Amino acid sequence: MAKVELKQPIVDEIKGLLDGAQAAVTVQYLGITVDQDTKLRKELRENGVSYKVFKNTLINRAVAGTEFEGIVADLKGSTALATSKTDATAPARIIAKYAKNIECLNLKGGVVEGTYYDAAGMTQIAAVPSREELLSRFLGSMQSPITNFARVLNQIAEKGGEAAPAAE
Repeated sequence: MAKVELKQPIVDEIKGLLDGAQAAVTVQYLGITVDQDTKLRKELRENGVSYKVFKNTLINRAVAGTEFEGIVADLKGSTALATSKTDATAPARIIAKYAKNIECLNLKGGVVEGTYYDAAGMTQIAAVPSREELLSRFLGSMQSPITNFARVLNQIAEKGGEAAPAAE
């Protein structure tokens, strides 16, 4: 069996991870401990992010001609690929969180919703809260004026029970 035929299933696996993905982030991981890697992978998995190490040449083949072709520029040295089909910011956000405490873990770059971002851009994307957090902030901001209005009405109703001065 030729080498190309042996590698094609891996290329197909990468294509499958990228198919319908909102984000694909390349990560430099060389030097991370097993304990650190286990914790990182667990949190990524809990947030619906696929994280796997592939050879750069195989990633290069898988992204050729797709919207993820921009990450080819990041395929130098050790590379892990984190993809998410549900939350565009989750891979960058979680990896950046761990990178604060793990010096050898770095975002190389990535594609989010069809746009390529370098390491600095991915760091900015990592600062964007999750969809659920944004929705809860939005609902909280909507609820606050309603709650204040209800308090005012309640205070007016309580004062309404007192005798009002007669108008002359």
